[in-house]
Amino acid sequence: MPATATATATATATALAAEAVAARLTGPGAPFAVEDGVYVDGPRTLREFVEVTWAYGDRPFLLHGGGTMSYREFFDAACGLARSLVGEHGLRPGDRAVVAMRNHPEWQIAFWAAQLAGLVAVPLNAWWTEEEFAYALDDCSPRVLLVDGERVGRVRRWAREHRVPGIVFHGEASEGFRAYVPDTDPLLGPPLVDVLPEHDATIVYTSGTTGRPKGAVATHLAQAAAATNPRYFAAASALARNGIPGQGPAPVSLTTFPFFHVAAFTSLYAVMAAGGSLVLMRKWDPAEALELIGRHRVTHYAGVPTTALQLLDLAERTGDPLRSLTMLNTGGAAAPPEIVARITARHGDRIEPRNGYGLTETCGGVLANFGAEYRADPRSVGRPAPAVEVRVDRPDADGVGELLLRGQSLARGYWRDEEATRHAFTEDGWFRTGDLARIRDGRVTVVDRLKDMVIRGGENVYCVEVEAVLHDHPAVLDAAVLGVPHPVLGEEVAAVVRLRADAAVTADELRAHVGTSLAAFKVPAHVLVRDTELPRNPAGKILKRELRATLPH
Repeated sequence: MPATATATATATATALAAEAVAARLTGPGAPFAVEDGVYVDGPRTLREFVEVTWAYGDRPFLLHGGGTMSYREFFDAACGLARSLVGEHGLRPGDRAVVAMRNHPEWQIAFWAAQLAGLVAVPLNAWWTEEEFAYALDDCSPRVLLVDGERVGRVRRWAREHRVPGIVFHGEASEGFRAYVPDTDPLLGPPLVDVLPEHDATIVYTSGTTGRPKGAVATHLAQAAAATNPRYFAAASALARNGIPGQGPAPVSLTTFPFFHVAAFTSLYAVMAAGGSLVLMRKWDPAEALELIGRHRVTHYAGVPTTALQLLDLAERTGDPLRSLTMLNTGGAAAPPEIVARITARHGDRIEPRNGYGLTETCGGVLANFGAEYRADPRSVGRPAPAVEVRVDRPDADGVGELLLRGQSLARGYWRDEEATRHAFTEDGWFRTGDLARIRDGRVTVVDRLKDMVIRGGENVYCVEVEAVLHDHPAVLDAAVLGVPHPVLGEEVAAVVRLRADAAVTADELRAHVGTSLAAFKVPAHVLVRDTELPRNPAGKILKRELRATLPH
């Protein structure tokens, strides 16, 4: 049989197998059955979801540089902080609580304390500058700031001007901020507040085409679906391998996403639902990752493709067999097919590759590609979770159009931005992703982006935001920001700038100017200064394809 025919037959067989697995898990009475677009047997609130984890008792939940935090210790501490937020701070359901810190164990305590208290948790990007923090704080108007010592200096001025108190973790008390003191009384439990499915649970910020962050608002019912989706994919993966869902040891996951990133939520929810352990890293380092995998017998790895490739590179160079690893999951950016090929070539079927698709507005991963299907079709982002609908809007002759999503885990809209909400969501609830995709045999393949965005190592950089800062420089007449390929990061940020007549400024000075307003990952790695007009189409839009050819590749 010719190779193409063999590949087609394999793809057809894996597709039929995937459909059979889905039918077993979603039929009437099955654990992931859906009625009226909602999981029948799933949790309805994040408070309900986290309260169940108390039963895991002394099982290790968070493994970090300072030791181990068990589920019981975590839950008691989260309850204690929730009681303080309600009792001492006088917060009420619906009030916003900002969480801004690196991946400390206390991040989880702070986030889940907000859920137990009925507050709206607002996880902010820990890499933001003071100016970026101030914009989001002005927008969401929190009543408390839960931050680590590294973030205090970036939010202190705003907190003082707005008289908002803060609690500092891993830092000293200062004006307006008291040091966190754990309250782990095991007998008092969470505060007595009503948390309903329709209440808002989170506001997670993502930049939009205006260049300013927008807060995607998700209800408890939506986040509860986001917590159920990875459980479904785990069960489908087990059945596809002829296993029994829920059997075997609990996962030990090295999750390298920052906790404020929605990709981290997908991994976190899966670990918590199974009573597994989460291994924390202060910052990404492939050598440390290999050491942690060996020391803690890590079974699941989760990170952006950049870090996964670095891990595989180092493991190959050092001869590390990654003996305990059974799953390598990438998200946050498009996964190159190379990852699947390398895993399969070196480890066969022992390590399952997995990738998927999700957005801030979907509360994390809503499609997944794994196992045999992933190996057969490595460019696809997989199939949707049961409570998610997918369709392509206005497909062309090749079946490519804008990907639209609808389902339980979708955000209800953008915080205090009705215009942006109307633009992104159709009247009947479909979310316009801004991505171009095709759907074949139930699998979705994303082929391009409509949005003007660079994904640098898994972090979204919206070009208009950087362009706006460049335009603020007095020497700059015109500017265009775009992505150029990078072998490790996937893409990196580049800028083409036209200066005003008789102006003089160097590329390094322009990079430094951007760095005063935006996080370091948004600063252009390449700046090309020119004295001619930037190419534009008749409508006045800059032709970035032409500019890209003039930049380093």
